[in-house]
Amino acid sequence: MNFDLVELVIVVVVFVLAGAVKGVIGLGLPTIAMGLLGALMTPNQAAAILVVPALLTNVWQMWEGPALKLLVMRLWPMLVCALLGTLPAAGILTKANVRLTTALLGAVLVAYALIGLIGVHFNVSRRSEPLLGPLIGLTTGLVNGATGIFVIPGVPYVQALYLGKDELVQAMAISAFVSTVALALGLGLNNGLGGAVAAPTMLALVGAFVGMAIGKALRSRLSVIAFRRWVFIGLLGLGCSMIARFVL
Repeated sequence: MNFDLVELVIVVVVFVLAGAVKGVIGLGLPTIAMGLLGALMTPNQAAAILVVPALLTNVWQMWEGPALKLLVMRLWPMLVCALLGTLPAAGILTKANVRLTTALLGAVLVAYALIGLIGVHFNVSRRSEPLLGPLIGLTTGLVNGATGIFVIPGVPYVQALYLGKDELVQAMAISAFVSTVALALGLGLNNGLGGAVAAPTMLALVGAFVGMAIGKALRSRLSVIAFRRWVFIGLLGLGCSMIARFVL
């Protein structure tokens, strides 16, 4: 796909917005970017553009946290299974019918938004982690490979692990980093990455970091709870519109 000037501007705007959301609430860049770009282009193309910005915007959160080694040792069964689940499922994103993959993306957005809006909270005991971790990881990987989004069910699971605030941010960054690497590998194995996305990818990266800077500046001036609620409402509407296009 060759991108014209208008499409490149849209990519930049989308990633500035997604980066701003991440800057305010600490997460959401891949979800927002995939949701908005997935409404404008094929999910495969959107995922290819997303890979580099998602990787690099999570690196600093992953490395600056207080417990990288401990969290990796605790989460590795989930992370390995997420990788193993993503690789075969990436064929769905790159080769399946575009209307179907768009509808799948919409369904994931709706599920994620409803969990956030309803305020569902889960609790996972340390004794359950050896069993649940691999299952959650595999499921997250399958969803990641099929839609380019890795928040379901991985994010609710990590949030249920009784982690401190800093450890939680770092754990989600680790999960996002590994899931993005897995997505890149899956797309590469299925010829889903190409030179055509190089320019929009670089522009997306710049837009993401600019957006994150804006979001951090706004964080102290906004009600994070209210802002998060409106983000979920927007994702819910976006996901429903994607599903409607498939049904209708």
